[in-house]
Amino acid sequence: MRQRLPITHLPGWRQVAKWSGGACLALLLVAVAWATWVAPPWGSMQPAGKPTFIFLSADGTPIARRGGQDAPVDAAKLPLQVRGAFIAIEDRRFATHHGVDLRGLLRATWRNARAGGVVEGGSTITQQLAKIAFLSSDRKIGRKVQELVLAVWLDAWLSKDEILSRYLSSIYFGDGAYGLRAAARHYFQKAPEDLSLAQAAMLAGMVKAPSRLSPTNDLRAAQARSRLVLAAMSEEGMVKPAKLAGIRLAVPRVADDELPGGTYFVDWIAPQVEAGAKQEAGQVQVRTTLERGLQKAAITALTGVLNSQGSALHATQAAIVVMQPDGRVVAMVGGRSHQSSPFNRATQARRQPGSAFKLAVYLAAMEHGYSPDSMVENSPLTIDQWTPRNYGNRYGPPLRLRDAFAQSSNVAAVRIAEQVGRGQVTAAARQLGIESPIASGPSMALGTSGTTLLELTSAYASIASGTFPVKPRGLADQTAAASAASPRRFDPRTREAMLDLLWTATNQGTGHAAALSIPTFGKTGTTQNHRDALFVGFAGGLITGVWVGNDNNTPMRGVTGGSLPAQIWRRFMSQANLRESDLPLPAGLQQAIAERQEAMRAAAAEREAAALEAAEDEELSPLERFFEPLIPRFLRGDSDRRRRYDPEDRDYRREDERRYREPSYDEW
Repeated sequence: MRQRLPITHLPGWRQVAKWSGGACLALLLVAVAWATWVAPPWGSMQPAGKPTFIFLSADGTPIARRGGQDAPVDAAKLPLQVRGAFIAIEDRRFATHHGVDLRGLLRATWRNARAGGVVEGGSTITQQLAKIAFLSSDRKIGRKVQELVLAVWLDAWLSKDEILSRYLSSIYFGDGAYGLRAAARHYFQKAPEDLSLAQAAMLAGMVKAPSRLSPTNDLRAAQARSRLVLAAMSEEGMVKPAKLAGIRLAVPRVADDELPGGTYFVDWIAPQVEAGAKQEAGQVQVRTTLERGLQKAAITALTGVLNSQGSALHATQAAIVVMQPDGRVVAMVGGRSHQSSPFNRATQARRQPGSAFKLAVYLAAMEHGYSPDSMVENSPLTIDQWTPRNYGNRYGPPLRLRDAFAQSSNVAAVRIAEQVGRGQVTAAARQLGIESPIASGPSMALGTSGTTLLELTSAYASIASGTFPVKPRGLADQTAAASAASPRRFDPRTREAMLDLLWTATNQGTGHAAALSIPTFGKTGTTQNHRDALFVGFAGGLITGVWVGNDNNTPMRGVTGGSLPAQIWRRFMSQANLRESDLPLPAGLQQAIAERQEAMRAAAAEREAAALEAAEDEELSPLERFFEPLIPRFLRGDSDRRRRYDPEDRDYRREDERRYREPSYDEW
């Protein structure tokens, strides 16, 4: 007979709900206690002041204004249409909740859970003020709890007008404008009290994404967002439907002399400045290394070449970095238009450098006993079931390293990397200041790992200066501090060998289109399917890197590093007032360059003379060609009929140089 076990009564649902509610309440009280007493963020309940930074060029001219706030606004004195625009789109129940809108929070949580991501925010204006004025921008749960507690606290201690006033005086509106007063002046040349309904709607709509929805960046997006604001105001009864139908959307009116809130260069250095600044209201002047003349020349060169040739070759974007041998960045262009796209392709985009990375391959070789006259095979090879190809499948007998570098032979570069060791190539790249990840496979020798144009230009600056690594910097005080440090120096023979290779590549190889009248050094780079094209080099006292490509990584039409990038590079450097004496060269290399240039001129003269004779022979009839050798020279009339080559003739010399620079090698 089975023994019956005593029946245990399970708790009812009401009891479970009671326990669950108690546990949740206890957790909430613990969280509130922690946020209030353990980690209080608000101190005196007064938001910290933010300084206004005025960025100056190297000559002291203001180039940008960023951060800080103008005089605060008084929400009570603003027209209803201005206050209402922000309340309607950001916090419709602002007047009735107590800092936290539980209904809005639950709705946002439900919609985000259904969407599987953040599609709607539930923060009130009070919560946004708490985050802006007192908290960090991280998304940790602890910070969110503090935000909720502080919002309730603010609502208890401040009136609704005071909360709205502080909020409107603190929020960011893009273009470096903080606060409604600064934004109204910047975009519409008005005081906040004088804004029209359409203008107020546009400014209120920008709060969600200030940079993306800025009317100076994307007017269509800003106006589309304005329509949502106006519709929300209509739903709340702030605007009558009849008035809404006749409203013309706002168009910004930025003053011509208004300092921009950002440029590619300022966007790059601003985080360094803001991180090290004391949080005190006021105006702070920041002296930079930017040289306005060079910056203007860089913009002109980039836009001029792209506007004239970019469309036909499907090349839509480009970037330039210009620095001095000590790392001072004197010009930077991160794209065709900062206003259209603030994404900085010089500092933020990691693109494949292609053959421009071979600088590290050959540096590793020179540091391990190779010389420019060492020989390397230029025949096909396969490594780990991977077969590199030369451009146009052109191979041949062994080459000197100097010629392999000038011709940009891929199989030669891979062989060299395998001989010295891939780890040594990576070490050389790190030595040059390249910090981006570098793949370990055999293709790394061909620049298949992404890097920034700023890093790559700094690498070439190391060879130009003979020191490593060269750290790029844009602040004048950084330059002074850095110059006091004792840099590491290349072995003089290693630097001379690398200069030899770079001169040959630019004057007798794939970079011939960039050659200047003074000693010019550089290397081209072109990636697979012409997705990226680069030329990085130096002459005089400037090191310049140029990248051309498309943001969506689509191929260009046959663009190589020796075409558009070299043209942009040469056009800019030709306007930079370069002095040959600003780049000290080893005496032996100077003599070698002079001898090679003389040989180039002599070869060009021979080609010119041969071409002239061939052209004249074509003009003669068969009978004239038969009798011409039989006629004495003084009777031929050569002086009248043909112009013999004269090496002292300047016109001939210019023509010879032009003809010599016709392509002799193809770039990968």
